[in-house]
Amino acid sequence: MKLEPIIVSLLDTDLYKFNMDQVIFHKHTDLNGEYYFKCRNEGVVFSQEVVDEINAQIDHLCTLRFTKEELDYLRSIRFIKNDYVEFLRLWHPIREYVTARRTEKGELSLVVKGPLFSAMQFEIYLLEIVNEVYFRMNFDYEKLVKSAQERLDKKIRAFNDGTYTFTFAEFGCRRRLSREWEDVVVKRLATETRNCAGTSNVYLAKKHNLKPIGTYAHEFVQMYQGIDSIPLAYTNHYAMQDWYDEYDGDNGTALTDTVTTDLFLLDFNRSMVNNYSGVRHDSGDPYEWGEKIIAHYEKYGVDPRTKQLLFSDSLSFDKAQALYDHFRDRAKVSFGIGTFCSNDTCEEALNIVIKLQYVNGRPVAKLSDNPEKAMCMENDYLAYLKSSVEFRLKREK
Repeated sequence: MKLEPIIVSLLDTDLYKFNMDQVIFHKHTDLNGEYYFKCRNEGVVFSQEVVDEINAQIDHLCTLRFTKEELDYLRSIRFIKNDYVEFLRLWHPIREYVTARRTEKGELSLVVKGPLFSAMQFEIYLLEIVNEVYFRMNFDYEKLVKSAQERLDKKIRAFNDGTYTFTFAEFGCRRRLSREWEDVVVKRLATETRNCAGTSNVYLAKKHNLKPIGTYAHEFVQMYQGIDSIPLAYTNHYAMQDWYDEYDGDNGTALTDTVTTDLFLLDFNRSMVNNYSGVRHDSGDPYEWGEKIIAHYEKYGVDPRTKQLLFSDSLSFDKAQALYDHFRDRAKVSFGIGTFCSNDTCEEALNIVIKLQYVNGRPVAKLSDNPEKAMCMENDYLAYLKSSVEFRLKREK
C-alpha cells in the first residue's frame, strides 16, 4: 500500500522548531545531536510494509525545499530574523542523517544524527509521517475519520453552548491522524468557535491566516547539558539567558520542567520573572504546579494576573475547562491541546516521541515533574543528573 506524500511543505511543523533553531544558528552551530524514537504504548508492532512506507515518506521529505512564499511568511513573523530566513533558503533535510528500520521485536527504530541545527528539524516531520502511515495502513481510515468528525462536532457544540469557555491553541501536528484531518480540525475550530487562538502548525497558520504559536521545547534546555563549560544544574539559567538575548524579551513563555520545576524556579529570578510573559506546564500535577508558580510570582511582588499560565500536558477539553475554572481569576490561563484536537478517534492514539539523547557525544536527559516521562539512554548519566539537581536544590532552597 503506497500512500500519497504526507509532508508537502517544510512549514508543516511546530513554530518552536524555528524559534529554537534560530538561537542555535546564532549561538551554537558547533553542537551535534542524536535523536531517538520511542513509542510509549504497549504492544504496538510495526510491520515491514509500514516501515518501508515510512522510509519512502522520509525520502520524499528530503526532496523538499522552502519556497519563496514560505520564506516570506517566516520573515513576516515578528521575531524571526532575516539572516536566519536566508539560512533556511539554503537548508534542506538531509537523508543521510536519518535511519529507520524494524527491529526483531517488531518495534520501530528511528534515529536522527547530525548537526543540531539540522537534526532537530526532523522531529515533527518524522512523527507526522510515522503516525499517519501507522493509522492509514493498520486501520479503516474512513471509519477513523467518521469517529473523529463526531467527536469534533461535539466539542464545537460545547464551545458554542457555553460548556467550554476557555481559549486554547491547537498543538496537534506531532500526533495527528493525518495532514488532511488536522487541516479540517484547525479550520473548523478557528471558524466555528471564538475560542481557538491559533495553531502551532506554521503551515496551517499561514493557510488559514491564524497566529502561529509556540516558544521552546525540552530539547532546548537539554542541549545545554552537552556543553562542557555549563554545570548540569544551571542549564535552565543559560538557556533562558540565551533566549532572552536572542529575542530581547519577546517570544517569552518559559518551559519549567526539563530538569524539574523546583530547579527552574531557582533560576527564574526577579529579572527572569519580569523578562518572560509566562510559563508552560508539561508534566506533574497541574494544580500543584499552578499554585507553585503563582506563589513564586507573589514572592517577587508580581501580580500573577499579568502573567500567563500555559497548560499543555496531555490535555482533554474537559481537563482544560476544569483548570480554567480553578485559575481563571488568578492568572492569564491558556492551553495548548494536541492529540485531543488532531487524533481523537475510536482507536487509541499513539503516544510517540522523538527525544534528544546526545549532544556532542555526551548523554542528555529530560527529568520532568513526572518520573515516568524521563527519557535517557544511559542510566548512570540520569542518576548523575538527578543527583546534581538534588544537590543544588538542597544547597540553595
